[in-house]
Amino acid sequence: MLLKMEGATVHYHKVAALKGISINVPTGGIVTIIGANGAGKTTTLRAISGLTKLSSGEIWFDGERIDGLPPDRIVAKGISHVPEGRRVFPDLTVEENLRTGAFLRTDSEEVEKDLVSIYERFPRLGERRAQWARSMSGGEQQMLAIGRALMARPRLLLMDEPSMGLAPVIVQEIARIIEEISAKGVPVILVEQNAELALTLADYAYVLETGSTAIEGPADDLHENPHIRRAYLGG
Repeated sequence: MLLKMEGATVHYHKVAALKGISINVPTGGIVTIIGANGAGKTTTLRAISGLTKLSSGEIWFDGERIDGLPPDRIVAKGISHVPEGRRVFPDLTVEENLRTGAFLRTDSEEVEKDLVSIYERFPRLGERRAQWARSMSGGEQQMLAIGRALMARPRLLLMDEPSMGLAPVIVQEIARIIEEISAKGVPVILVEQNAELALTLADYAYVLETGSTAIEGPADDLHENPHIRRAYLGG
């Protein structure tokens, strides 16, 4: 396994946001985490990327324990995080935003090649490379956030609610991009409120309920699970 989260507990003051969950991520494919608001999905990603500290438990990445490391050290080890709400730098241009994703890299020639690759993958970003990020549409900002994360050359990509607030046609484009990233060998942990989309894209799924793992298994199996269909898929 590339990443293992074992018995992870997180408290916000005295409230337990995660209650001893364990998650395994292989070296390829898409793992999704679904659940209602407040189930602990975002907290899980924040714990992996070092933005939220564990109260107990362990996180291992490629055989090395990483819980307790600062976020920049975790990024340097190959984990990139596309946060909920995109959170691009509004007063930087598209290109400046993308370059921030490579701030830990020293291979300047390869950075330039990756920048060209991002513009090829996201033509709209190439067309708007000198535009302020704040003036872009929600879908364009989401593409920018993904592109910025890819500029770090991640070995694991964390994505938090990438479809949130986007028009259906843009959601389908984001879904295609996620599949393409996975197909190119970068495993993805996908947190997504749109359970139908998540279970369609993913290979394996975890369902969180109030900070605990309620059920896990192959995404196709969970898609047909009667409880999951009633609770998350509308029938």
